[in-house]
Amino acid sequence: MMPTLLKWLRYLSHVLGFETADSFPPGHPYERTRWNGAYFDIASDVKPDQIESRLCEAIGNTPLVFGYIINPTPRMQRALLAMLEERMRNNRGRASELAALLVRAYDSPHITEVVPGLRAAIAATRHEDIGERARSVMAFLGSMQSPFDVIELN
Repeated sequence: MMPTLLKWLRYLSHVLGFETADSFPPGHPYERTRWNGAYFDIASDVKPDQIESRLCEAIGNTPLVFGYIINPTPRMQRALLAMLEERMRNNRGRASELAALLVRAYDSPHITEVVPGLRAAIAATRHEDIGERARSVMAFLGSMQSPFDVIELN
């Protein structure tokens, strides 16, 4: 009886939003996406579209939190790319930090490629150190005609 009661309480806690979500629900197109709940305080009862919006907003405010997301969705990647573009255009520095986060994210075979050719560009630098890989990604993105101008449809 005790295990049944615990399962029921765990389910009730989840449904009421008392737990922190750290992934999309099973069956979601990006169910492999995971994040560290310590950096993203998202209640378990929040809808998947709202979860993704909150994660993207967090990336826009503090881009380094992207490093705490495994298999980021294309929308999350575009949020990081927007911050990377801003840093590259304004020469604010530390753009390579963001490019390194992108390189690490693409180490996963389950990530969806958001920019055509990005996976191949990252794979081509597999045996180099992370700094060189980040600079190569920035060079790849900088050489594209319009590297970051992606229209996002809701």
